[in-house]
Amino acid sequence: MKRRTAPAEARTRPSRRYARRITEGPTPADQRPPELPYPDGWFAVAFAAELTAGTVLTRPLQGEDVVLYRLRDGGVRAVRPYCPHLGAHLGLAGLEGDDLVCAFHRFAFGPDGSCVRTAYGTPPRSAALTRVHVREANDMVLVWRHQGGRPPLWEPPAWHALGDTPPRTVTWEMSGHSQDVIENVVDLGHFSELHGWGEFEVSAPFVFGERTFQVSMRHAERFPLLGETTLEVEVEACGLSRLHICTAIPRLGLRTCTLLCPTMITPNRLQLRHVSRIALSEPGWLPGPSARWLSRIAACLLSGPTLHAGHAFLAADFPIWDTKRYQSPPRLVQGDGPIGPYRHWARRFYSSPQAGPAAPRIGPARTGDADVEAREEGDRAETPLR
Repeated sequence: MKRRTAPAEARTRPSRRYARRITEGPTPADQRPPELPYPDGWFAVAFAAELTAGTVLTRPLQGEDVVLYRLRDGGVRAVRPYCPHLGAHLGLAGLEGDDLVCAFHRFAFGPDGSCVRTAYGTPPRSAALTRVHVREANDMVLVWRHQGGRPPLWEPPAWHALGDTPPRTVTWEMSGHSQDVIENVVDLGHFSELHGWGEFEVSAPFVFGERTFQVSMRHAERFPLLGETTLEVEVEACGLSRLHICTAIPRLGLRTCTLLCPTMITPNRLQLRHVSRIALSEPGWLPGPSARWLSRIAACLLSGPTLHAGHAFLAADFPIWDTKRYQSPPRLVQGDGPIGPYRHWARRFYSSPQAGPAAPRIGPARTGDADVEAREEGDRAETPLR
């Protein structure tokens, strides 16, 4: 009996089980060729509380791993991830006192990175770990990365800490680029259109400095039971990797400080670390000890809901960052904010050849109608960072 041969299209058609796996919707940014190079600077790779004594952590940073550990005196070390002996990954190593001991042949390396002993009892060779510059600031562990291999060009600012309650921390991972995360601050138009802010004002203009920029804003927020209340916001950015955001509701005596740190882990993918603290003013109608106790208890009770509200506000940006592209030149209009000056300022944090020459604009950024055309023209002249 002659067997019938199925048509070619029938033979190659996927089974029902696999046909359910359909790719659709916006393509994440990390599935496209990179449009911006890695920036230089200090990058958050861990929360300080994660790095307890005796713990060895491995974290991704700009296409490579970095290995972190803490010494008995509280000092932190960061090293390149491979043992100089035979290349074992040091994320598998353990700590014996202050010595990092490779899991492969148990070569031990002291706090200065030098080999202090081998498992064979033979004298250690001149092999040494490659140490990485590391700092602790504002509950974060920061590692220096420069595409040209230069040592730190500046120190990370240690911004003021708020209150004495433990910080709340969270980490997210998504497609995107850290320059877009920091650009969110100067993109004034999106506060109303994406986050639902009503009328707000820039109470102190944008000032772009050598490594930082600052701005202050005031917004009328509506709260349950309280009605419309003024929310004051002060923001300072350092490089393309750290944002310090302080908010205050004077009517309630409520203040928050948030540190937001985007860290590139692959060309179009980032980890976003978030640290938040809250404090309440002490009520004047109570004696000192009672006032301090009441404000501390109230801060503890409000920290959860306040943090949740902050996360909900920030999360509105996640799908945008996850799928957007770097539009250069942008077609800027009145109401966008000083995006052009920001992008010129951001150039100084790239050392790769694709980044083009630095074109800093120092001083307050204009935001009036007459500056819209100038800002758009300035960004048209920008060398594409591709």
